[in-house]
Amino acid sequence: MDFAIPDATEELLAQVREFVERELHPLEPLLLAGRCADAEAAAMERREEVRRLGLWAPALPRELGGMGLGLVEFGLVSEALGGSPLGHLAFGCQAPDAGNLEILQGHGSPAQRERWLEPLAAGAIRSCFAMTEPEHPGSNPVLLSTRATPLPESDGGGWTIDGHKWFASSADGAAFAVVMAVTDPDAPPHRRASMLLVPVDAAGFEIVRNLPVMGESGAGYFSHAEIRFTGCRVGPEALLGPRGEGFVIAQERLGPGRIHHCMRWLGICARALDLMCRRAAAREIAPGEALADKDLVRAWIAESAAEVRAARLLTLHTAWTIERRGWRAARAEISMIKFTVAAALGRVLDRALQVHGGLGVLDDTPLAWFWRHERAARIYDGPDEVHKLALARRLLRPYREDRGVG
Repeated sequence: MDFAIPDATEELLAQVREFVERELHPLEPLLLAGRCADAEAAAMERREEVRRLGLWAPALPRELGGMGLGLVEFGLVSEALGGSPLGHLAFGCQAPDAGNLEILQGHGSPAQRERWLEPLAAGAIRSCFAMTEPEHPGSNPVLLSTRATPLPESDGGGWTIDGHKWFASSADGAAFAVVMAVTDPDAPPHRRASMLLVPVDAAGFEIVRNLPVMGESGAGYFSHAEIRFTGCRVGPEALLGPRGEGFVIAQERLGPGRIHHCMRWLGICARALDLMCRRAAAREIAPGEALADKDLVRAWIAESAAEVRAARLLTLHTAWTIERRGWRAARAEISMIKFTVAAALGRVLDRALQVHGGLGVLDDTPLAWFWRHERAARIYDGPDEVHKLALARRLLRPYREDRGVG
């Protein structure tokens, strides 16, 4: 296997890293000071320069105005962007829009593409994804209470949605939501739900609040909303893809999305490791003695570098497998990277915070912000424990079959 990154990709990554450091790092104090709207506006202003450089929307196909990068290449770009909380937003490849763009490309009707896909791809609007419900564990996605009831043709058709969602990231300021709702309650569990495109200005759509994540509610793009649907009526054109195929579409969104998340987390790891090394080398703890002279700190740095490198290689190999053989062939690896990278992220951030001492828990560096907002990496998209159990079942299956055990 050739591990070399092509020269053209290396040049692209150098260009992206230089832009992030020059244009985005100086904007981070706005976000760290709680000025979410100002930080979002400043990042959006940088989009013009991103477009001029030909770096807009790395994951989108060229016909939609993007760079048309493959999953491995985009994973590397995502890593380079991930070191700044503003990176993906400035380059037009931020979650949840990136995942919503993928499913709109694959399943959107011509009318849906014109109304939602094209302006979303152009960066003219934002979107959100509403699936998780406070009443049910996200680890069991077939437990959904939100209902989309079909309306009779005599009444114009369409759907009435009633339900309760939360952790709808970036709903504040979004133009529409991709909503997972039960449309066929009597069908087999994985055929009960469908996806619907719901404008946020539809009657009955209510953002209850932005959730206070570790005490920080955020605003705009940098927020996670609680949403209620109360008799929220949408037309028949709201159905995305076939009825009852919501879980299938969600799985299609999940595989590439996990690569995006994991490579972004690895970008955070790289930033944290860099800050840790800088702090250790510069912090004097006694005359003529730096923090980096302590064996324990050196061990933390070495362990962090090794864990990040291993997690990175596993993630890139998973992306390579998906590109060549499809996400179904990489199901085991997709579970592996979820808990492996999330755990590495937590350990590296924790060590970096510890090396910074009191400074680490302040918002004078991005470390505390990363800790608050990325601790959930071990929870969302399924808790790490669920992925470990699913992977173990898959690995044990041939051994159990050999023994005649189901």
